[in-house]
Amino acid sequence: MRTTGPRKEKITIVGAGNVGSSLAHIIDQSSIANVVIYDVVEGLPQGRALDLAEACPLWNSTASVIGTNDYADTEDSDVIVVTAGLPRKPGMSRDDLLQANAGIVSQVVENISKFSPDAIMIVVTNPMDAMTQLSMYKSGFNPKRVMGMGGILDSARFRTFVAWEFGVSTEDVEALVLGGHGDLMVPMPRYTTVKGIPITELITGERIESLVERTRKGGEEIVKLLKTGSAHYAPAAAIYQMIKALIFDEKRVLSCSAYLYGEYGVKGVYTGVPVVLGSRGIEKIIELPLNEEEKANFEKSVEATRSMIEAMNL
Repeated sequence: MRTTGPRKEKITIVGAGNVGSSLAHIIDQSSIANVVIYDVVEGLPQGRALDLAEACPLWNSTASVIGTNDYADTEDSDVIVVTAGLPRKPGMSRDDLLQANAGIVSQVVENISKFSPDAIMIVVTNPMDAMTQLSMYKSGFNPKRVMGMGGILDSARFRTFVAWEFGVSTEDVEALVLGGHGDLMVPMPRYTTVKGIPITELITGERIESLVERTRKGGEEIVKLLKTGSAHYAPAAAIYQMIKALIFDEKRVLSCSAYLYGEYGVKGVYTGVPVVLGSRGIEKIIELPLNEEEKANFEKSVEATRSMIEAMNL
């Protein structure tokens, strides 16, 4: 992936819904890459793209943006972001979306990977870890070039709630969430700090558990409030952070869904772990020591993802 020279990277966003459109907005405003928005609905991606293109002069952005219903327009993308799929509705878990979104993601990935065989793929569609595994399988890409966004979003939510608890800036909070992007995710208080001090040293276990539980239910909380939609600003910001790390070779340590080769005692499954993201994709998986409770919770989360993978016969 290029880090110098006149050519802007090409980012294809599959899905012109709220997440995809919000992400296109951030990328275009930042002017770090050119954007293609793909969607099956005729007129929708074209309308989103035209609106964004007309905003670029006001942002002093040199990025280009096009909308399309033709996979051929996505050719030679550097990064592909898969947001296509059915959104969560009140009362639905991410797991409820498995079979419906598996069909959508399979079709998308089989088509788009043919036009950009060297791209890095970021999967956002829920249930995210299972859809990331499916995307790796359908694309034939090296697992290091296929990743899920969930851990960054979950960690950002945990950071937000911790900052509110202490009345401090989110910039002074670092947080870590492991495991699948779902109700069994594993927020890690021992590795969550306020200006370097673990929160386990600062507040009671009862308060920590309330922050952990709110993080686990973070997406559901927004779905219940909106009633007719789900989160999109924070997911888009999380994806943008990943894209920056990839196209600028930033070597950022971020938590995302990665394919494990035996790390944390897990093999052959995508789940959320801290990784180093650079121009080659997932360049390193960081393995942290877990205590017995953390290990048990992590294994439970992984098994939930494994059961979904088996349900798809992968």
